[in-house]
Amino acid sequence: MAAVVKPSVPLAAVDPLRGAPRVTIALAARQSLYHLPLTLAEHLGYFRQAGISVEWLAHESGAKALGSVLQGQADVVAGAFEHLFGLQHKGLNYQAFVQMGRTPQVSLGVASRLDLRSVMGLKGARLGITSLDSSTHWMACQWLLQNGLLPEDVVFVEVGSSAAVVDALRNGTIDALCNPDPVMHWLEQKNEIRVMGEARTLMSTRKLMGGQVPGACLLARTDFLQRQSDVAQALTDAVVHALKWLQTAGLTDILKTVPAQHWLGDRATYLGAFAKLRESYALDGLIAGDAVLNAWRAHTRLPNSLSSARLPLERTYTNTFAAKSKSRFAA
Repeated sequence: MAAVVKPSVPLAAVDPLRGAPRVTIALAARQSLYHLPLTLAEHLGYFRQAGISVEWLAHESGAKALGSVLQGQADVVAGAFEHLFGLQHKGLNYQAFVQMGRTPQVSLGVASRLDLRSVMGLKGARLGITSLDSSTHWMACQWLLQNGLLPEDVVFVEVGSSAAVVDALRNGTIDALCNPDPVMHWLEQKNEIRVMGEARTLMSTRKLMGGQVPGACLLARTDFLQRQSDVAQALTDAVVHALKWLQTAGLTDILKTVPAQHWLGDRATYLGAFAKLRESYALDGLIAGDAVLNAWRAHTRLPNSLSSARLPLERTYTNTFAAKSKSRFAA
């Protein structure tokens, strides 16, 4: 991981156009359903209502998004909770401060052109992931281990999370793919992949991970959360407000709010993907300690993991902001 570089400008600088604090959020798969709560918070005007202006810094993977925060290019990263284990191990004080997803929200699929009927058949295959040390990489490893394979039994190919993913599958660059929705559901509906494993629902996640785990969260440096607590609270308010809205939103509401470019040209397929994920979204933004422990236990199963490390798991997250937002919006 790149060394930490101090940013040359103050974080959460004041937006000169609106007079509101401006915060930069780094993320991957910007238009995916993985980040639906952020999309809703933006297009429902909840960030603006909370008094902040958000700038998005898009990347092809969660690992690259995290790297931009470490280099001072962004204030906050939206991504997998598991990134915090590596950060804490390196002595970097980062915390998750609002949870957006209750499952990893990714799937593993095999190209339909191949006569593979199980994950065990992937031995020697080229498996597409967003990048190494990203959620798609870790989750693909979990499925391999569950089915008696080791990560070194496949060749991991970094394909990112944009339209190039589909091209890589179609032109034979990869034989299988681990990615978020709606692209995985879209490929499944087009009969281009057969899904061999999914961590969309609470039940499938418990089966794979041994219990409940945190999914997508907003992560930031602990000193940022202390110095810019008003900004962190505003971000959390907007996200929890969006999660509250999502609990009662109908499919028509989703289509009216989510920009058409997120639909992959097929709104019915987009809504189908959303229906599979609906229960995976957080209810109130709070992070459960037992879920963190389960995530850590699952993470230590991975080769080259931090299994021998003694991490203070309570330092990986804070519910200070989400608890206030929950009471504010009765989430």
